[in-house]
Amino acid sequence: MDKYSSGTKPARHKLIVELVEKGPIANQDRLQRALASRGYKVGQATLSRDIHELRLVKTAEGYALPGNDGAGEQGLPPVQRLIREFMLSIRPAQNLLVLRTAVGSAQPVAAALDAEQWPEVVGTIAGDDAILVVSPDRKSANRLAKRIREMLA
Repeated sequence: MDKYSSGTKPARHKLIVELVEKGPIANQDRLQRALASRGYKVGQATLSRDIHELRLVKTAEGYALPGNDGAGEQGLPPVQRLIREFMLSIRPAQNLLVLRTAVGSAQPVAAALDAEQWPEVVGTIAGDDAILVVSPDRKSANRLAKRIREMLA
């Protein structure tokens, strides 16, 4: 064990920042392995929370610190790019949409959707590879689904 062996959340966060500062980390699995090699065994849910709390952004190269990825002021690439790169499917359910993304990509896509402040989006909830989008009504959800499908074309 090294200087991070205490296992505290702040120490783990510090280590994650140090790892990401060295260069983007391709995915959560690689980050999880890098942490384990330094004495931190963390589960996927804990790692997802850490990524969210540290506001890491997912770039084409992997996770990076906000502002270190060449993106706009919010630290996110344009929503169109994120949707084209990471969106797998769209499934409507009344006034809701379930969006499936590549593993580890749901949170940045959801953040980009929220940042657009479209009237069709009341809010989003993101996991690791799925986003629940809440729309005011079924009609709005259908408009949003159409807008996203057009970005995929």
